[in-house]
Amino acid sequence: MVNPRNYNEIVQFLKKFRDEVIQGFELLEGHESGARFERKNWDHKTGGGGEISVLRGQVFEKAAVNWSGVWGDRFPMNDSAGSYFATGVSLITHMSNPFAPTVHMNIRLIVTDEKRWVGGGFDLTPMGFPFAEDTEYFHDQAKKILNPHGVHLYSEFSKNAAEYFYIPHWKRERGVGGIFFDHFESGDFEKDLAMWKSVGSGFLESVMPIYRRRVHTPFTAEDRFRQLEMRGQYAEFNLLYDRGTQFGFRSGGNPEAILCSLPPLAKW
Repeated sequence: MVNPRNYNEIVQFLKKFRDEVIQGFELLEGHESGARFERKNWDHKTGGGGEISVLRGQVFEKAAVNWSGVWGDRFPMNDSAGSYFATGVSLITHMSNPFAPTVHMNIRLIVTDEKRWVGGGFDLTPMGFPFAEDTEYFHDQAKKILNPHGVHLYSEFSKNAAEYFYIPHWKRERGVGGIFFDHFESGDFEKDLAMWKSVGSGFLESVMPIYRRRVHTPFTAEDRFRQLEMRGQYAEFNLLYDRGTQFGFRSGGNPEAILCSLPPLAKW
């Protein structure tokens, strides 16, 4: 039986990372709006639970930064794997300004009776208004994070992202890419964990300069309409193809937490 207590240090890292992201987002939101993250705890039916943190403000139309740590006797994606423990942080932003892109990020650890692995990554989705300098900066930061852990990782993980975040029915990627890795286990768990932590620790520097550059750009009603159309396609991917959504529902997770990734408004 997997013992969640053996991974308490990782849980504490995740919660600290969650708090750092919340602090960074609230700083960008500013004091003028008075908006702050609202937190809500939830319990999982077989063990553990999580905390939903949602901000609805003027800069962030909606941002969600969620932590969870759940366990049970049967791994929901493979009954033969036995008991499991899964913990991670997942976050999403939907910006008020159409020129500020959506960013998605998560890092997770999954342990079963058979094995343990890490997963995660982050990707950038302009809502109709891509900027080459933002894309270049975002990918350069990903390289900077990963290169100390293996110069091959960026090319591997960016290719994974291009394949994973592909929307089959639109025949294109949902954004401008990023990095993605799943079921990652090199055979050296401590080395894998160091890389995984670096992805979390480097996230804010990957996106905040982009936001500071874009959130005050003037926009029109037509720009807003285009943003909402693109949000509709973003929602389609999350509901149809996203593995985190599938895992959340199959494991009996909290629907409110699972569906936090959906935008507050969208058009079809």
